[in-house]
Amino acid sequence: MSAGDLKTLLRQLHAELAGSSRVDAESRKLLDLVVADIEHLGGAADSAPGRIESLALRFEVDHPRVAATLRQIGDLLAKAGI
Repeated sequence: MSAGDLKTLLRQLHAELAGSSRVDAESRKLLDLVVADIEHLGGAADSAPGRIESLALRFEVDHPRVAATLRQIGDLLAKAGI
């Protein structure tokens, strides 16, 4: 995984979310936490893979592109051993 790949996916996720007005406040808050974990890859990052998959499942029906992007991010992090 390159840092560029991760940044590209994060930009894609932000763009997809910005184009959707149907994301509820709780889901957006959880997404913000996951994105912060990934961007900082610090202490809370250990919980990021589980949060990412939970969010992907939550978004699967109404926002399949967001779910797919989240899974790509999770895959990249898993390959990096995070």
